[in-house]
Amino acid sequence: MNQFDGVLFDLDGTLLNTLRDIGEACNRVLAARGYPPHPIDAYRHLVGEGARVLWSRALPPGRRDDAAIDGCLEAYLAEYARAWNVHTQPYDGIGEMLDAIAERGMKLAVLSNKPHPFTVQCVETFLARWRFDVVRGQSEPFPRKPNPASAMDVARQLQTPPERILYVGDTATDMQTATAAGMFSVGVLWGFRDRPELEANGARRIIAHPRELSSLLEIA
Repeated sequence: MNQFDGVLFDLDGTLLNTLRDIGEACNRVLAARGYPPHPIDAYRHLVGEGARVLWSRALPPGRRDDAAIDGCLEAYLAEYARAWNVHTQPYDGIGEMLDAIAERGMKLAVLSNKPHPFTVQCVETFLARWRFDVVRGQSEPFPRKPNPASAMDVARQLQTPPERILYVGDTATDMQTATAAGMFSVGVLWGFRDRPELEANGARRIIAHPRELSSLLEIA
């Protein structure tokens, strides 16, 4: 008998490859303020802990005061809103994975540190074929991940004990969140971070392709 009743996914780097749209929006803001841009690949290590933390890392050292962060964050949200879906796409195999989970009748949810309106927009645009019981981005009153409060509240909304939820994500933040919330942590290698980071932060399983989730869910 399957030990899981639901799957909680991170969004960026797990379901959707959003890196280029995020990085290009950030680089436009940096360039407009006379700061050097970052290679898009560098954003793999800048994102993951919310938009404000992103800007505390993206600005040059010595330019990371609150006023500068606030100004860049405001400009970034406007830039990202203008061009959030230019390059973003689900990763290969995500559709088939979600089909398999849906066919089994399991509950689906998304929890992201991305601002809530963008999280909902991304799911409704790129993942509209599947019914997600809960879709939540960063919003009050919950602190951002890795604080487990939001994940535990998602479990309450799903009416599912945390230990019967598979938490799937691509960063240390996700693995820490899953562990703190009492969920089964699964790290993915197709996202923004690597195996050593996932292992060091509590991943109980690591998978390299969405099809591998089937064995954990007894779908295959």
